[in-house]
Amino acid sequence: MLIQSKLPEVGATIFTTMSKMALEYQAINLGQGFPDFNTDSALLRLVSDAMEQGFNQYPAMAGVMALRQVISQKIVNLYQHQYDPETEITITSGATQAIMASVLACVGVGDEVVVLEPCYDCYIPAIKLAGGTAISVPMRAPSETKPVYSVDWSLVNAAITKKTKLLIVNFPHNPTGAVITSADLDELEKLVQQHDIFLLSDEVYEHIIFDGVQHLSLSTRPTLAARSFVISSFGKTTHTTGWKIGYCCAPKLMTTELRKVHQFMVFTVPSPFQHALATYTANANTYLNLPSFYQTKRDYLSDGLRQTRFKVLPSPGTFFLLADYSDISDQKEADFAIWLTQTHGVTVIPVSAFYQSSDAPASNHKLVRFCFAKQEATLDLALERLAKV
Repeated sequence: MLIQSKLPEVGATIFTTMSKMALEYQAINLGQGFPDFNTDSALLRLVSDAMEQGFNQYPAMAGVMALRQVISQKIVNLYQHQYDPETEITITSGATQAIMASVLACVGVGDEVVVLEPCYDCYIPAIKLAGGTAISVPMRAPSETKPVYSVDWSLVNAAITKKTKLLIVNFPHNPTGAVITSADLDELEKLVQQHDIFLLSDEVYEHIIFDGVQHLSLSTRPTLAARSFVISSFGKTTHTTGWKIGYCCAPKLMTTELRKVHQFMVFTVPSPFQHALATYTANANTYLNLPSFYQTKRDYLSDGLRQTRFKVLPSPGTFFLLADYSDISDQKEADFAIWLTQTHGVTVIPVSAFYQSSDAPASNHKLVRFCFAKQEATLDLALERLAKV
């Protein structure tokens, strides 16, 4: 008997493929988005303390209350919106699980979900598993006059039909580094006033935003907050991607449906990490200092790449930057990324991998994504190799 796959087109992700290739060719892996340095030793001690104190059994299904209260206060301080920690904040097994639970909570068979391309790789499988159909709207690719990806909201509006249940947005944006603006929020407000849709806002890089710019969460606008699942992650904020602790904030009725799914996906997430993060995150400096920390790394890699044949694009947010390789090769992005790993020992991610049709000409702009969440020694070795390209 054969299993009829619910995701027949899904194989190994580009991240798995490129990371495996990086190991095979002993390449410097600037592809997959995780730090190669440890988290704060103070946070590690807090986890150990929580274990010693006996926080090793099931916590509340929705998460440790102390952590939900810290998140609630943080959002009030940063975005001036009040989420009730009892009924509107849920601790999840990373942002990926929060995204899956949110989609399953509100999308059903026959529903359409609008996504912006390039888009993070877990969105479309979640939509398909819910029985929905993903409608992709391309972002404007970088140009000489506007070197950062941006959203054409008229295309988004045109893609919304009576079947549309959800619009997924992601800012600061992975893979492009674009950030959301006040004008973008204005356009989103027009959309929800015109259409009866929900929003899912993936804001996992909310604290990694540069050049003095402040992140504009969808929760800063009451009209948007009333329709939105707003998702974030401690993995990006505390350099602990392997702990898989995220959270979702949403109005009570939306959270009620999300928790029904969450309860039967994971029930709850590890208790000692939650207790440690509650204590750690109560100190706002643990996230307010992130922009300067990562901007130093961004600028270090950007300056180094400018000594190579790559053309560096601006990175307003995230711990990624894009570079144009058109002076080096005419290959499609995936082929170039493989060639760079095999020939020069540096692994990157093709931006085309974040499109449904990755081989299409419209998905290939001769751009690759570098991760700069690395030690300086790692970046130095990569730059030394890239200088020979």
